[in-house]
Amino acid sequence: MADLKRTQPLARDAMAYVLAGGRGSRLKELTDRRAKPAVYFGGKTRIIDFALSNALNSGIRRLGVATQYKAHSLIRHLQRGWNFLRPERNESFDILPASQRVSETQWYEGTADAVYQNIDIIEAYGPEYMVILAGDHIYKMDYEMMLRQHVDANADVTVGCLEVPRIEATGFGVM
Repeated sequence: MADLKRTQPLARDAMAYVLAGGRGSRLKELTDRRAKPAVYFGGKTRIIDFALSNALNSGIRRLGVATQYKAHSLIRHLQRGWNFLRPERNESFDILPASQRVSETQWYEGTADAVYQNIDIIEAYGPEYMVILAGDHIYKMDYEMMLRQHVDANADVTVGCLEVPRIEATGFGVM
C-alpha cells in the first residue's frame, strides 16, 4: 500500500479548505463593500480564484470555502463560477458561511476557529489530507508536490511559506 501511495496522486485524497472571511483593511476602499478574497484582480478574476485554481490544477476536487465578512459578493461569485464540480465523480464544492452553532456564541475567532467550527463537515468527506489555504493570496503553486513532500517526510503538519526580508515582514503573516 505504501508503494501505491508513492505512485498515485495524493491530491485525489485531499480536501482544500479556503479561508475567505477576512476584511483586508489595508485595501481600504476596495474592501468597504466586499471581503478581500472577493476583490477583482485584473478584470473578471477575483483574488480567491488563485487558491481555488491552484487546488484544481493540483488535482484536488473536494473544496470548501469559509466566508464571514461581507460575504455576499464572494458567495455570488463562487455560486456562479465554481459550481461545476460533481458529487457523482467524488467532487464537491461547499460554501461555509460563518454561523453560530448551537454550542457556539461567537462567529469565527480566527483561522483555526474557522476550521474547527466546520470540522464536522470536513470529517464527513473523510479526506486523507487537508490543505488549508488563504483565500486572499495571489500565487501559483502545485499542492501535489507539497503533499508528496509531506508524505515522504512522514510529517504531521506541513506549512508552505516564503521567506521575506525582515524589514518587509510586518506586512505579512509571520512564522
